[in-house]
Amino acid sequence: MTSQNTVAIVFDFDDTLGPDSTSGFLDSLGVDVPKFWQETTKLLDNCWDPVPAYLYKMIQLAQSSDTFITKKKLEQFGKTTPLYPGALEIFDKLRAYVKDYFPEIRLEFYIISSGIEEIIRNTPIASNFTDIWGGDFAYDEEDRILFPKRIVSFTDKTRYIFNIRKGLIGEKFRKEPFEVNRKYTSNEIRIPINQMIFIGDGYTDIPCFSLIGKAGGIPLAVCDTVDRDKWGRAWGFMEDKRVIHWATANYSEGSTLYASLMMALDTIAKKIIIKNRSYQG
Repeated sequence: MTSQNTVAIVFDFDDTLGPDSTSGFLDSLGVDVPKFWQETTKLLDNCWDPVPAYLYKMIQLAQSSDTFITKKKLEQFGKTTPLYPGALEIFDKLRAYVKDYFPEIRLEFYIISSGIEEIIRNTPIASNFTDIWGGDFAYDEEDRILFPKRIVSFTDKTRYIFNIRKGLIGEKFRKEPFEVNRKYTSNEIRIPINQMIFIGDGYTDIPCFSLIGKAGGIPLAVCDTVDRDKWGRAWGFMEDKRVIHWATANYSEGSTLYASLMMALDTIAKKIIIKNRSYQG
């Protein structure tokens, strides 16, 4: 099995695999979450980018009040953060599907999120992912968040698509950030972008939707239909041809999203097999 027989399924996290984990974490600390986001939004009037804006407000909160936001608290919350229906089981089901119908295909999962990596890496599903990229903090001598050392926002997300494409995964390449800019030959490419499926929900996912779709991969949008704004946003992504389909954030067997993922995987796996046969003559 060659590495180019690999399909990568790439997920956003917040509002994609589970409800917004930052809001959930702050709520668990007793923070007035609506007020927190209102104050974050005000920063946008001063030309702040939305992602560093919310990280800055978290640091202010941690350093200037009794709300100690520490690495340990982030890790602990990750272990209990809620997930959408079926999210715990979907990875094994997708692996089983590939094993049964496309045994020559390898399947890998990734997360690229504007959320907090420390939370995501401690969720019950974290072990399914080959790599996870999210916002990360430096910590002070009391283990409180001090400064963001990694910000993942908008087109930053596409950088990690190229990490996946080139096989720049794992701790080693976190210490070699410029490696992603090195030119790779077609033979060095580990997973072509047209062998990727991207699942996201929000505006920070639009660059990945566009990159994946234009390269021949499959972008899918999810939403929680209880929230009408998020429902309308997902529909808008499809109207704008950012994604090929949208579904409610329910990964349970029999759901629309479950079927969409299986069909997307089926489509890409068949293309890989056909390509391999053409190479073999």
